[in-house]
Order: sequence, then C-alpha cells, then structure tokens
Amino acid sequence: MFEQMHHIAIIASDYQQTKTFYVEKLGFEVIREHHRPDKGDIKIDFRFGDGEIELFINEHAPARPSFPEAAGLRHLAFHVTHIEEVVATLAEKGITCEPIRYDTFTNKKMTFFQDPDGLPLELHE
Repeated sequence: MFEQMHHIAIIASDYQQTKTFYVEKLGFEVIREHHRPDKGDIKIDFRFGDGEIELFINEHAPARPSFPEAAGLRHLAFHVTHIEEVVATLAEKGITCEPIRYDTFTNKKMTFFQDPDGLPLELHE
C-alpha cells in the first residue's frame, strides 16, 4: 500500500535563521521557495533522498508545547554512516549534539540535536 515517505512537513518561526540552519549548516538543497502572503507564510522545499522536507515559516507559529514529548512529531531522524564525523562537522558549524549513545533496541549509535525552533533531530548510524 505505502511505498515510501513522500515528504515531511516542519513549521518554523524565523525565515533567515531556519534557512541558514537547514541549507548552510545541514546542507539541504532548496528545490522550491514560495512566499505565500495569502497564508502568511513562506514555504521552502528541500531535497531529502528521494523525497522532500517541506518547511513552512510562519513568525506567528506557537512554540513547541513541551520538549520532546508533545503530541505529534516526536523527532526527525537521519541515517548517517559515520556518526562521529557528522557530529564533528555539525560542531564546526556551531551545532551542539547530545553525547553519542547506543539505541537499546538496534544497538546502533545515535544522538540528538535541535533545529532553531527546538525540533529534536536525531542522527542514527
């Protein structure tokens, strides 16, 4: 029935800070960008593997209600091959990750960091 993930949608609150984070620091490629005055936001689509990440920027978006256990998306996880290298690269760009630990179910290395609005992002080897 379901073949693969088509896209993930994220709501952010600060255009420049968020675009800098996802493009310059994480290295995502912008596919499309639409300023939508009728909706009061800006929509940026990033290439993510065979799918996309949709980023809706709305300066009036409410803050995340709790960290990280709010209802809805708990976190977004990215598969990486060499987690220590990725953590070091992120640190060079000013992004702090939690200490690397092992997932108790997969026994694979993992860590978390946050986007500018506090959305938990995971690296998983």
